[in-house]
Amino acid sequence: MSSHNPDNTIGEALVSLLEAYGVRTIFGIPGVHNVEMYRALPRAKINHILTRHEQGAGFMADGFARATGEPGVCFTITGPGLTNIMTPLGQAWSDSSNVLVISSALDIADAAQGRGRLHEMISQHQAALSVTSNAWRAYTAFDVQDAVARAFAGFASARPRPAYIEIPLDLFPKAAGNGWMAHPRPHYPIAETGLLEKAAALIAKAHRPMIILGGGALHAGSAALRIAEATGAPVITTTAGKGAIPASHPNHWGYVMGLQAVQDLLQASDCILAAGTELSECDFWRTSFRLHAPLIRIDIDPASLSRPHAATLAILGDAKHALDGIASHIPIAKKPPPASPPPTSDDPLRQTLSKVLSVIRESLPEETVIASDMTQIAYAANEIFQVSKPRTWLHPVGFGTLGFALPAGIGAKFGVGEKPVAILHGDYGVQYTINELGTAVEHKLPIPILLWNNNALGQIRDDMVNKGIQPNAVTLRNPDFQLLAKAYGANAEKPENLKALSGAITAALKANGPTIIEMTSDMLRG
Repeated sequence: MSSHNPDNTIGEALVSLLEAYGVRTIFGIPGVHNVEMYRALPRAKINHILTRHEQGAGFMADGFARATGEPGVCFTITGPGLTNIMTPLGQAWSDSSNVLVISSALDIADAAQGRGRLHEMISQHQAALSVTSNAWRAYTAFDVQDAVARAFAGFASARPRPAYIEIPLDLFPKAAGNGWMAHPRPHYPIAETGLLEKAAALIAKAHRPMIILGGGALHAGSAALRIAEATGAPVITTTAGKGAIPASHPNHWGYVMGLQAVQDLLQASDCILAAGTELSECDFWRTSFRLHAPLIRIDIDPASLSRPHAATLAILGDAKHALDGIASHIPIAKKPPPASPPPTSDDPLRQTLSKVLSVIRESLPEETVIASDMTQIAYAANEIFQVSKPRTWLHPVGFGTLGFALPAGIGAKFGVGEKPVAILHGDYGVQYTINELGTAVEHKLPIPILLWNNNALGQIRDDMVNKGIQPNAVTLRNPDFQLLAKAYGANAEKPENLKALSGAITAALKANGPTIIEMTSDMLRG
């Protein structure tokens, strides 16, 4: 229950209400329009993190949410504050991440009238709706209370998605009144027992069963393994599902869904059990691919159960409960694990990246949370980098923005505390949000920032070549990342060989602040 004084302002009561819902960290930037949201923060137990840009705040909240399972919360301002944070909201929406953005808005009586007000937009609320599942505009104190309650109810019981609340300027200073307390939150839907029995019968009689786990099944790995061990099914994950089961388990295939050979095996399967995944284009990297085997789908989102792959058996419910139920109805047995997936031939670039990633994996503790970006080394890592614990591989998939990794890794570090965090970035994408290096330095976060520098938009260049387009607009003049790091007060290393890379990572995990570790292909010649 909130301990606020009814005579406090709505801005003050908002902070106490968030505290009552268990919020421990808020990312944001104070501005002339939202300063009333900051009035109560000095006396709250909430840790506010000042970011260098609203985009950084949004990605930090997303990284915090993915690494902890708790909602990530942001404060922003009217107009440009919202438009700056919309890219992170789009990423959180497409990747199913619980992020709450609370923004100021123009006065109730003077919104969007075209009078030239500071930060004016035609419809701030409609803009937010385009990248969130729920967006509310408050007109009264009760509206603020209801919006916060609805946001946290959704976070607790529905598919993870970002939410947005805007509060007009003239509402903030009004007396809050009563009713500012956290409401009990609902739970995820629970699957019907009869459907679980049918699913168990289908997979138990299959000769070539396969299991797919998405981000919605990160907490259900042990149940999935009971089914896999009893049936001999391989367990495939989406990128978001990496870490659901240990990489060392004999039934583990990991993220291999983009491989043609694995897609052929999926088509040849006589029963596929998919839990907590959309089975989208960004999982298979084919727009027209459809699963034709008897398909059992488990999801908390009704829409995901029907698109784009029609389910033979659609089960609405929490993945862990459902997989536990299915496992309990399968006869106890232990079939031999499946053979490894067909190997793929690696080109020279992939061979180089594999060697670098192998050193990175050996140098980082198993529990390290790794935030990666849209970059060639991360694309390779999605498939070959071994992850054995849930919520330790954070990658921007659906929306596919650049600049995610650095702030997301910083946000994750604020969430997981003493657990190690590392960041995997490309030389181009890191420049989208490099200013957040200042945030990491300010808080002395010991994060290795593993920067793959090929002085190009490498993936786009290669795509142009593959499509017969003369490469253009894909090379760039980079800053001196060693000097740039030092300008921010960060540490900087440029290893000459792979042994030096390992040493730099070990040192960075113990440093008094972040370390940019600049990696190039020259390391393999050293």
